[in-house]
Amino acid sequence: MEVNSVLCPNSVSTSSILTRSLAPAPCPRSCLKCQAKLNFFGSTNCSKPNKGVKEAGFVVTLDNKSSILECPDRLFTGEELSGESYNHLIRDCCRVGNIDRAMALLAQLDAMGFHPSFISYACLIEALGSVGRTLEADCLFQEMTWCGFRPRIKLYNVLLRGFLKKGLLGEGIRVLRVMDQKGIQGNRETYEILLDYYVNAGRLEDTWSVIGEMRRKGLRLSSFVYGKVIGLYRDNGMWKKAIDIVEEIRETGMSLDRQIYNSVIDTFGKYGELGEALQVFEIMKQESVRPDITTWNSLILWHCKAGDISKALELFTEMQDQGLYPDPKIFITMISRLGEQGKWDVMKKMFETMDCRGYKKSGVIYAVLVDIYGQYGKFQDAEECISALKSEGLLTSPNIFCVLANAYAQQGLCNQTLKVLQLMEAEGIEPNVVMLNVLINAFGIAGRHLEALSIYQHIKEIGFSPDVVTYSTLMKAFIRAKKFDKVPEIFKEMESAGCTPDRKARQMFKVAMNVLEHSHVTV
Repeated sequence: MEVNSVLCPNSVSTSSILTRSLAPAPCPRSCLKCQAKLNFFGSTNCSKPNKGVKEAGFVVTLDNKSSILECPDRLFTGEELSGESYNHLIRDCCRVGNIDRAMALLAQLDAMGFHPSFISYACLIEALGSVGRTLEADCLFQEMTWCGFRPRIKLYNVLLRGFLKKGLLGEGIRVLRVMDQKGIQGNRETYEILLDYYVNAGRLEDTWSVIGEMRRKGLRLSSFVYGKVIGLYRDNGMWKKAIDIVEEIRETGMSLDRQIYNSVIDTFGKYGELGEALQVFEIMKQESVRPDITTWNSLILWHCKAGDISKALELFTEMQDQGLYPDPKIFITMISRLGEQGKWDVMKKMFETMDCRGYKKSGVIYAVLVDIYGQYGKFQDAEECISALKSEGLLTSPNIFCVLANAYAQQGLCNQTLKVLQLMEAEGIEPNVVMLNVLINAFGIAGRHLEALSIYQHIKEIGFSPDVVTYSTLMKAFIRAKKFDKVPEIFKEMESAGCTPDRKARQMFKVAMNVLEHSHVTV
C-alpha cells in the first residue's frame, strides 16, 4: 500500500556546513516503514499488514519500576502490563510532558509486534509536535495511516504548525495537498496557523490570500486574525493603517481583547510613539483586560530601544509585582543596554530583587546570560553554560538554546553560537529557521559575511524557506562587511521568494543604494 506521507527533509546537521563533528540522529523507529523519512512523500516497503490492526491484548512483566520513570504511579515491580495499560501509560506520559518515556513505551510495544491505539497515536503526535520533534511526529503519522487509521484535521494541523514553525514552507504546503487529496477541509485553526507563519515571514500576498479565502468560506475574522493584520501593516511601515483597523473591529461589534491591545501597543512602540503605547496600556487595564507577558515584553523592549532604560526598569519591576516572570529574550535586551552603559550594579540589584521574589532557582538562566555579557566572561564556553543550567536542575528546551545562542551571537561569538546549535542537536532538538537566522547574525557581527552567506545557502539546501528576518540579517552582514553591491541582489531575491521587505529591509536597501550611487557602481 502506497502511503501519502508528510515528510521532513533528511536529518541534516545544522552545523555540518561548517563542521562534520555531529552525525545525523538515528531514526526513532527501527521498522522499515520509518526509513521513509529519507524521501519526500515516498512510499514504504514494509510488508506488514496495514488493515485491521487491533490494540494489543497481551501481558508483560516489568523487571523494575525504573523502566517507566516520572509517569503516574500505575506500575509496581513485577506487575503484569496489558496492551490497554501500555496505551494508558503512553497517554499519561504525554500528558505530563515525559515524551521520551512515552517513546520508550512505544518501542516496547513495537518490539512485541503491536501498535498503539488511535488515541495513543494522536497523543504522541501532538506531544512530539509541541516540542518541535517533527521528524518523529511525521514517522508516527505515516505509521498511523499505514495501520488503517484515518487522522483527523487536528493531527494535520499539528504537522502543519510543526513544519511552518521550523520554516519548512514546502512541507507545510505538502500537508495541505495531502489534506486536499483525502477530502479533509481545513478549519479555522488551519488558516490561523498559515496566517501566523505568513505574517511572521513577511509574505504579504500570501497573507491576504488566506484572509480572502477565510472570508469566502464564511469564517468570521477573530481577534487573532485582526491582530496579525495589525502586525502586517506595522511591519510594512503603515502604522496609521494598523491603528485604523481598531475602528473596523469596533464596527463589527467585537470587543477589543488582549490580542488586539498587544498588537496596537507593539505598533505604537515600534514607531517610537511610546506615550500613545502607554496610554493604550492604561485603557487596557481600565477595560479590565489583564496584561500578559507579551504586553510587558513589548513595552519594556521599545523603551529599551528608545534608550529610556529607567522606564524599562520601572516596567520590569511592575511586571514582577503582577506575578509575571521575565522573558529571557527581554532580559537579554535589558542587560545589553545596561552593559553598554556600564551599569553592572543595577544588574546586581535586579538579581537581588528576583531572589527576594523566590525566583532563585529558575533565575539561573538569567545569571548565565549576565555572565555571558559580563565583564569577566565566566561563561564564554557554551558547553560550560549548558552544564551550569543542568546542574541547577533546569531542563533545556528549544527556547533556552535559542536565547543562549542569541546571547553569544550579539557579541559576535560565532564559534560559541555554533556550539550551542551542536549541543541542541545532541539533545535531539531539531533546528529551525530562527536558530539559523541567529547563526547568520553571529557571523555578520563577527565580520564573517561569507560564512553568513553559507548558512543562508544551507537553509535553502535543507528545504527551509528563508523569511524576512533571514534576508534582512544577511543584508546587514554584507553592509557590515562593506559589500554594498551584494545587498540589492539579496533584496531582489527576497522579493522573488514572496517575502515582502519590511521597513528595516527597505532602509538597508536604501543605505546600500546611496553608497553605490556615490561610488558610481552599477547594479
